[in-house]
Amino acid sequence: MLYSAITPPEKRSRLRAALASGELLQFPGAFNPLSARLIERKGFDGVYISGAVLSAELGLPDIGLTTLTEVAARAAQIARMTDLPVLVDADTGFGESMNVARSVQTFEDAGVAALHIEDQVNPKRCGHLDGKSVVDTGTALQRIRAAADARRDPDLVIMARTDIRAVEGLDAAIDRARQLVDAGADAIFPEAMRDLSEFAAVRAALDVPVLANMTEFGKSELFGADQLREIGVNLVIYPVSLLRIAMGAAMRALDTLRADGSLKAEVPRMQTRAELYELLDYEGYSRFDSDVFSFTLDDHINT
Repeated sequence: MLYSAITPPEKRSRLRAALASGELLQFPGAFNPLSARLIERKGFDGVYISGAVLSAELGLPDIGLTTLTEVAARAAQIARMTDLPVLVDADTGFGESMNVARSVQTFEDAGVAALHIEDQVNPKRCGHLDGKSVVDTGTALQRIRAAADARRDPDLVIMARTDIRAVEGLDAAIDRARQLVDAGADAIFPEAMRDLSEFAAVRAALDVPVLANMTEFGKSELFGADQLREIGVNLVIYPVSLLRIAMGAAMRALDTLRADGSLKAEVPRMQTRAELYELLDYEGYSRFDSDVFSFTLDDHINT
């Protein structure tokens, strides 16, 4: 009932242990707290919070328009509603060194278990769009050093994302990833890899966990969990998938309503009231309510 009983430090510790296990972790992207609870209910390892999704929720493109306050507030709403560790997209850290440090501590306070900071210039672009620009190596390393120095909980996972593959090629991506690890990154997110061999090359070059981004309509082919597990990828995210599925269903339903004047044809594809109530734990709230208010005025008339 209400929020997760597992503390943020415990979630971070569990994520650290899971990453060290060598198993492949799957983190679907949540677009709200309810979807995070569904991800947990379906047995996944963690929850991802995509900057692109949070931008889209606000009706904005993913070009660096959201603020630290907006993203951290939504991250807190999602993180407190699930027992799973949450990885949040911190974009470029919402500024440079001091801004990055503040962002890290703000996300710590929001209860996330991990965050990733990228090496694009400000304002950033979606990682699977053309025309990206990355900062120089010194600036990229400075961001990660600031993030690592700013965290108060040593179990908070600081992940470095590099977008340099699309700009300078795979060798440059591997070289920068190594430098980011030396600067303090606990894990690496190599964005927009072209094929499985590129993920394998990054994995072979590093001694820290590596993340694969399986986003639809992007630069990377959609590899299966078994394929990624075989080459040693540690974590895979599906950042916008649930939002795309939900919006696709909403589009079809609205078309049906417009055409038929009723949603009767869509009812078999809807989440039922019983399924929603079970996910929300209505029974738990009812039990709590009954325990708190299980008295009558007559029992206390003389007190």
